[in-house]
Amino acid sequence: MTPHGAPAHYGVRVSVIETQDLGKRYPGGVTALAGLTVSVEPGITGLVGANGAGKSTLIKILLGLLPPSDGTARVLGHDTRTDGELIRARVGYMPEHDCLPPDVSATEFVTHLGRMTGLPATAAKEQAAEALRHVGLHEERYRQIGTFSTGMKQRVKLAQALVGDPGLLLLDEPTNGLDPAGRDAMLALIHRIGTEFGIAVVVASHLLSEIERICDQLIAIEGGRLLRAATLSSMTQNVPWLAVEVEEGADRLAAHLGAHGLTVHPENRALLIPVADDGVFDLVRDAVADLGLPLNRMEQRRHHVEELFSARQPTDLAHVAEPQP
Repeated sequence: MTPHGAPAHYGVRVSVIETQDLGKRYPGGVTALAGLTVSVEPGITGLVGANGAGKSTLIKILLGLLPPSDGTARVLGHDTRTDGELIRARVGYMPEHDCLPPDVSATEFVTHLGRMTGLPATAAKEQAAEALRHVGLHEERYRQIGTFSTGMKQRVKLAQALVGDPGLLLLDEPTNGLDPAGRDAMLALIHRIGTEFGIAVVVASHLLSEIERICDQLIAIEGGRLLRAATLSSMTQNVPWLAVEVEEGADRLAAHLGAHGLTVHPENRALLIPVADDGVFDLVRDAVADLGLPLNRMEQRRHHVEELFSARQPTDLAHVAEPQP
């Protein structure tokens, strides 16, 4: 499978998605998106936010299914207000919720979706077989979808998004309903598609830990507004952290370090301290010694994406209600 439709200008990396001051207000004055300006380059991009933060609304606008109230959005160089049909023919979309017909086979369904993208009958059948093979359903392609497990149904949804040979994939909560093993398999599959197939991928998820594992870029939104947009490397490597674990007296150590101007984040049995300069190491070492605390470990480590938001909430982004149109 080779992607088509992605803008290219003599090898220069061009944004596959661009929004400028994008906003969406629902009846009643409730705002789902406000002033969202982002640029998405080729690669695997994570779109993170709590359930209801505006991710699905943004995806619907990008597909030309929902008109924005303010601003503009362009996908593969096309305006979502005027070129929705063209965009949908060149973008693969994996919806969040189960919307599969139970009484048709996987190959029938994916072939039908291929025809809807404009493929001739024979090409659609061939592409459907190829897409189902890529997602690991080649042997089960003639079974009725209603007999599939949740993980297999998620793979069918991914296959139908791939069948039109898209230049961009929009995946809305692709690990929804999967057990840990199923999540790992789906993430590995998405990573393979984004790296080996050369298709730009946007993965919408409320789980930061998943995004960190597969994405090159991160767009975080909260309450319909941009929280942060950056590459994963810039978010995780530019802020080194010192992890300190003592056998006892962690509260005393945290208070002591805080009194000396350091920011301390508890994490399980350890304390995480951002390292602004080399003096932080000396200060922490001296504090442990002065307090007479038994030190288990003290090590610098790479920052995890989830910890960037630990001051806002311990695990995932805060919940903000988003009404349905």
